[in-house]
Amino acid sequence: MALLRYLAWPIALGLAIAALVLWRLPPPPAEARLASLSGPQQTLSAFPEEPASYATAVRRAAPSVVNIYTRKLLHERRHPLLDDPFYRRFFDQSARPQQQRMESSLGSGVVVSGDGYILTNHHVISGADEILVLLPDGREAQARAVGSDPETDLAVLRVELDGLNAIPVGNSSQARVGDVVLAIGNPFGLGQSVSQGIISAIGRGLGLNTYENFLQTDAAINRGNSGGALTDAYGNLIGINTAMLESGTSQGISFAIPVKTAIKVLEDIIRHGRVVRGWLGVQVQQLAPEASRALGLSPPSALVVVEVQPDSPAAAGGVQTGDVITHINGEPVLDGAYSTNLIAELQPGEPVRLRVLRGTNPLSITTTVGTRPTPQ
Repeated sequence: MALLRYLAWPIALGLAIAALVLWRLPPPPAEARLASLSGPQQTLSAFPEEPASYATAVRRAAPSVVNIYTRKLLHERRHPLLDDPFYRRFFDQSARPQQQRMESSLGSGVVVSGDGYILTNHHVISGADEILVLLPDGREAQARAVGSDPETDLAVLRVELDGLNAIPVGNSSQARVGDVVLAIGNPFGLGQSVSQGIISAIGRGLGLNTYENFLQTDAAINRGNSGGALTDAYGNLIGINTAMLESGTSQGISFAIPVKTAIKVLEDIIRHGRVVRGWLGVQVQQLAPEASRALGLSPPSALVVVEVQPDSPAAAGGVQTGDVITHINGEPVLDGAYSTNLIAELQPGEPVRLRVLRGTNPLSITTTVGTRPTPQ
């Protein structure tokens, strides 16, 4: 007991000094206290290239997207009895139905130059007798059809207005599956609307047009959106909205024409009055995968020539029926649609190099690209 009494005073003094020191120390930061409670913390890295809102993109692009209204004069069939003198007197001529009526439709368009050129779909203005363009600022004007290209479902209009906002043009060739996109247009005549999604696929073909290289997206594109803008997350135009999957309900599958194709059509129509495309004069079919593998092709895709048109560039270069085309200008053949687009994008008068297999013999054929005849 004497020993405990002897040690009690030094122990009490030490505890008091320790308490005083701890009281004077600053408290640990909140992050450290949280770490001590919940274990190691992970700091999520930011993605500054991904905008938190798309309002800025919409402000850039939306002033360039217009509503298009068309009117078509329809002629109704006249009842054949009205042309018979005997029966004509039995009909009340004052009550005869009108022989003409107007049909209205709507769509969208994109202003691509300050001097009034507008891109839209061919099917939006096809057969229209009157085209009216309504701008987001409330102005409206009659539009003139400069030209149309049914093979890509594109058309060019022009309006005579000042102070137009031309949309900034992006690069559809750099579009990637997963990129965020915005669809801007006039769905169901409700007025300008914006929907958001991603690019679901690239290079799609639907068999709707001769030349197809669609961007597929799950951004909502409905009736009236046709001809409107598909933009990237920064408001740059990368496509012209053109089609949706018809199934009675929304499937999140819609399609746009790449802006690279659209601008080429626009420039050709303005410069030549029509689209000028490269042409070889061959009909081809996709080579069966089994046959491609048997020939040792890598990648295992190629086109077999089934017809060579007389006096065509292909005939002049020596291409023969049965030849298997494996490369065009050094690029491997992927499929018929891809190769058709590749040839169409070549300028008439340019040389084109083909690598072919004739039997098992590899050949290199060089010829000059021709101009594709105007479809009848």
